[in-house]
Amino acid sequence: MLTRSEHISRSVADTERVAGELARELHPGDVIALHGELGAGKTQFTRGLVQALGGDARDVSSPTYVLLHVYETGSLTVYHIDAYRISGSDDLAQIGFDELLEQAGVVVVEWASRVASLLPDKHINVTLEHMGEDARKIIVHRRGQLS
Repeated sequence: MLTRSEHISRSVADTERVAGELARELHPGDVIALHGELGAGKTQFTRGLVQALGGDARDVSSPTYVLLHVYETGSLTVYHIDAYRISGSDDLAQIGFDELLEQAGVVVVEWASRVASLLPDKHINVTLEHMGEDARKIIVHRRGQLS
């Protein structure tokens, strides 16, 4: 089982490939916490996950203004949350965050550092870091023992 890995992405296809590798290891109930600056590729990473799970990547968009998007895939439902505009637990409660964690899908949280105290102890951190104009470092790290 993957515990920590680092990848260099030089293209959208590279980012999607890394997401696809992670998607093959996902189980119902997994939570993915995405970290990275604006434009680092968090939503693109989510597109790669959805596509690898059998969904339509074209359906994936940043949930900044809606807070939550739900994507049905061939294997797992993906609940995509953007915490950028969330100010705390009340905002997450409004979208049923606790209930989402109990579903048999995968919860993906962009800007996860804004709600870090609300994430389960067992989750997957994915950090996307700019490395110049055309490259990103993607670090995947599992916290705790996941299913």
